[in-house]
Amino acid sequence: MRPSYEQLLDAAIQHLQDLKAQGVRYVNVSPETLQALALPPRRVPQTCSHSSQLQSNSPQPVRHPDVVTRTSHAPAVSVAPASPLPVELSLPIVVPSDERYVSSAPLSPEAKAAAFAELRQRAMACSKCQHLAASRKNVVFGVGNINAELMFVGEAPGNDEDEQGEPFVGKAGQLLTKIIQAMGLQRGDVYIGNILKCRPDTPGQAAGNRKPTSEEMQTCISYLRQQIELIRPRVIVALGATAVEGLLGKPVSITKLRGQWQNFHGIPLMPTYHPAYLLRNQALSEKRKVWEDMLAVMQKLGLPISEKQRKYFLKPT
Repeated sequence: MRPSYEQLLDAAIQHLQDLKAQGVRYVNVSPETLQALALPPRRVPQTCSHSSQLQSNSPQPVRHPDVVTRTSHAPAVSVAPASPLPVELSLPIVVPSDERYVSSAPLSPEAKAAAFAELRQRAMACSKCQHLAASRKNVVFGVGNINAELMFVGEAPGNDEDEQGEPFVGKAGQLLTKIIQAMGLQRGDVYIGNILKCRPDTPGQAAGNRKPTSEEMQTCISYLRQQIELIRPRVIVALGATAVEGLLGKPVSITKLRGQWQNFHGIPLMPTYHPAYLLRNQALSEKRKVWEDMLAVMQKLGLPISEKQRKYFLKPT
């Protein structure tokens, strides 16, 4: 029987090869693991009478063309306690973590655009959810500035978005655009995406939308995570309970959570009401709640806030 460590090594190499074949470029490695890899190999205590036998039976190192090994003579690497560091394979992969996504080095504008285009191409051809792929008209990948500091995330495309292939273009999207403009920004300054890239199918319904299932969100969320990893926004705004659930991985009560900063892998995340909710509930008090959330986002980003903006949706005194 082969030594267990060789079996583990072969399995690890095969796993990395499989990821590379899938277009994956980075896998996250914790600082502790890097520190362990930098240590010299542990020596097995030997006695004089058995040393030659142990040496003759010692397995030879397994080498692989895509794997770089560290010898005991290599200088030790000083690794500060920080977020997991990625080992390059060939396109960004996001591994869930409590730390912020990082890359070994910032991508050049050209490389970032190319990576985003490749990610888009994969998403546009995705058929993991066969029922959604069969009913969709367009994959709604996302829109906006791939260098944006602010990112808005909704739950899924609706009918208008499915028709046009762009997120938030219906009535709720028009209201979102007004909110962005009230913040002193333009739609093209931010990035807008959804948990799902396809409209949830509605068999037997002529109109209306349905909430994505947990399975659909889990299947599709990797595309959004890779978008976030490439964009590196300073702040994410989650629009509605489903968007928060998709990002945080657990059901939430948006009425209890909105306005309270959350953490998405080190990125500040602000949960707030979906614009569609404000279309259904025109109360000034509800509009003010969303605007207070946006004021907190503006403050976090260091955007200027005028006295007029501070008084939006307040009742006259």
